[in-house]
Amino acid sequence: MTDLIACFSTGPGTGAHVLKVIDGMQWGAVYLFADKSFEGKIPGKENMKILYVDPQRTIAELSSEIKAFLDGKISDLEVGVNFVSGSGKEHMALLLALLELGLGIRLVALTKEGVKVL
Repeated sequence: MTDLIACFSTGPGTGAHVLKVIDGMQWGAVYLFADKSFEGKIPGKENMKILYVDPQRTIAELSSEIKAFLDGKISDLEVGVNFVSGSGKEHMALLLALLELGLGIRLVALTKEGVKVL
C-alpha cells in the first residue's frame, strides 16, 4: 500500500484539504511535516507520523531533517505526495529529500470526484 507524504502548513483551508486527502484513500503510512506552531493541533491517526519543523530554517536544513525523518521508513519505490499546504520553500525541501532518498512520487489531491492520483 502506498504511503502519503504531505506538508501541513498555513493557508486558508489547506489543512482541511490535507486531512481530507488522508481520509480519502487507504495509505500504508502517512508522514506529515508541519510548522512547530501546529504541535498538538493536528488530529492524529494510527498510521500517522508528524515531523514538526522550524520554517525559518534553510531549504537544505529542512530537507536534511525530512530526509532523516523518512529514511528507512518507506517500503515502496514511490510515495503519494500532496503539496496543497505549505510554502514553496517547504515544497522544495520535501522534494529535495524525496529525490535524495531515490523515491518516485505520485501527486495526489482532493478533487470533485474525491481523492485522486493526478
